[in-house]
Amino acid sequence: MTADNLINDLKSRKFHPVYLLQGPESYYIDQITNYFENHILDEAERSFNLMILYGKETDFMEVVDNARRFPMMSEYQVVIVKEAQSMKELNELEAYVKNPAPSTMLVICYKHGTIDGRTTFARLLKEKAVIFESKRVYDNQMPAWISDHLASRGFKIGASEAALISDYLGADLSKVANEMEKLALNLRTGHKVNKSDIEKYIGISKDFNVFELQDAPGARNKEKAYRIIQYFISNPKNNPLIMVVGALFSYFSKIYLMHFLGNAPDREVQKSLGIPNSYFVKNYRAAAQAFNRHQTERVIHLLRVYDLKSKGVGRDSFTEEAMMQELIYKILSA
Repeated sequence: MTADNLINDLKSRKFHPVYLLQGPESYYIDQITNYFENHILDEAERSFNLMILYGKETDFMEVVDNARRFPMMSEYQVVIVKEAQSMKELNELEAYVKNPAPSTMLVICYKHGTIDGRTTFARLLKEKAVIFESKRVYDNQMPAWISDHLASRGFKIGASEAALISDYLGADLSKVANEMEKLALNLRTGHKVNKSDIEKYIGISKDFNVFELQDAPGARNKEKAYRIIQYFISNPKNNPLIMVVGALFSYFSKIYLMHFLGNAPDREVQKSLGIPNSYFVKNYRAAAQAFNRHQTERVIHLLRVYDLKSKGVGRDSFTEEAMMQELIYKILSA
């Protein structure tokens, strides 16, 4: 079941007495919880029939007492247990889940993980509750997620533009969705998002970003690489050394793997490298020609060293700006 499936069921008034929202990705849990909070009951009903509890501050008896109440001037009541992973007596809800009140929707929000499936409580929930598992979206899946998210709002975006946003913002779905909202608020429906839009509304330079920095050394383009680094140095808050090192490490790790893939078909390369679109395969093939296997190994070793330096290990007295310049010089000299 996807978040959209569950929310569509709620919109259709297909209700169940117990819901378990769990998993490592908070974004979808928050999205569904927000619907329970704001759309199941009308404003007047919410005053008496919406109860929000927090795992650290409540016990199972308080949850049960609230869930067993009859709704006031409403057909249903909603009881939400947020941060349920912090509730010490969560398993004690077993007796209630066996025989829940039909007029109550008990929503258990268990973030940053899942309930141990070996317990009798977990097995009972599987039998009695609607369970939604919010799975983590990995870095290589983010461009496709961005494309799908914008498509659901009526917008289009190209592969390179989605990759640019992904490389800059990472895999924090709440953060990315918030930036997508800025695009949706400022662009007309049906518009295809371009790099100028991204620069204007999200603040990611179309010319000076990590995505472009990866391509510059890969093409042995020293002038472009130094130009981007100078831009990063003048905007240190948006482009810290640790982020630059992480992005380059991911890029050169894929180049290293490319040396073992040889002339494999593009689709196989795409799958092996974990890249979102075969559109980018040609870039990695070209980079593997610009950096032979031994040069790539030296660059990866360099990046490990500078990763430690970015965290304060063996940093000496160099500033981040000086280390960034030195790193790019050494990569291009490999």
